[in-house]
Amino acid sequence: MISRGRLYVAALAVAAWLGAALITVAVVTPAAFAVLPSGTLSGALVGRVLPPLFIGAIVVSAIVLAAAGVPRMSGPGGQASIAAVVVAAASAIAQFVITPKLDAIRATIGGPVDALMPGDPRRVAFGLLHGYNVGGLGLAMIGGLACLVLLSLAIRPRS
Repeated sequence: MISRGRLYVAALAVAAWLGAALITVAVVTPAAFAVLPSGTLSGALVGRVLPPLFIGAIVVSAIVLAAAGVPRMSGPGGQASIAAVVVAAASAIAQFVITPKLDAIRATIGGPVDALMPGDPRRVAFGLLHGYNVGGLGLAMIGGLACLVLLSLAIRPRS
């Protein structure tokens, strides 16, 4: 039997992470690009915010797995574990696979990405990887929302 108290803690952790992710996407990122004088500075700011967000998603996923148990299809608690694995995988790939590749491209450019010609292979690769990184965060957020809904269903009193 899954402890409801542990599920509450897991749901609170997921809600907190999801709130941080929403603030980052809906407030911090647009504000950085609106007020900072260059896309390079804005990207640097957002680039400093994303690693703790991705690492936090992995930690929160571990909390869900500890509370809800090994991923299984039976019941909302088990399904929440599956959603948590999606969150952790998307975040880990974004942080540990895609981000280092973006950093490597940025290092070879030696200046602003925007200074490159639109057809430059480094700019094209950077844009593609950036899109994958955004997609990874989006997938993690969708997984987090699904996880939160499923945890809520697992917590609700049975009639």
